[in-house]
Amino acid sequence: MVSVVQNVAIDCADAYELAEFWSRVTGRPLHPEAKPGDRETQVPLAEGPALYFNQVPEPKRTKNRIHLCLRPETSREQEVERLLGLGATLVADRRNPDGSGWAVLADLEGNEFCVLRSESDRAVMND
Repeated sequence: MVSVVQNVAIDCADAYELAEFWSRVTGRPLHPEAKPGDRETQVPLAEGPALYFNQVPEPKRTKNRIHLCLRPETSREQEVERLLGLGATLVADRRNPDGSGWAVLADLEGNEFCVLRSESDRAVMND
């Protein structure tokens, strides 16, 4: 017997607003019943578990112990710029001059996530 991951739960101050942000990040729609003011909502992903947003009263205080890592369809640099345009902030730049590494960003409520190299970025480095 095993367990299957149903969702990745993200505590937040505004479940609907943060779900809208992640909907734009992933290109996946909000749950069909989601509406502004909902204390819980989710973004069902095409593959894997859903992103589940749960409104809680306490604010985020420290670095995440678990986070999402994104592998973009476009280049890492293009995706970082797109996400910054959606309201993300750059937390740490771990990109290296040789093209390796990643960028650490934060969503609208300060939850950190990483943007990795895309498959095309990785293929260029392997040439």
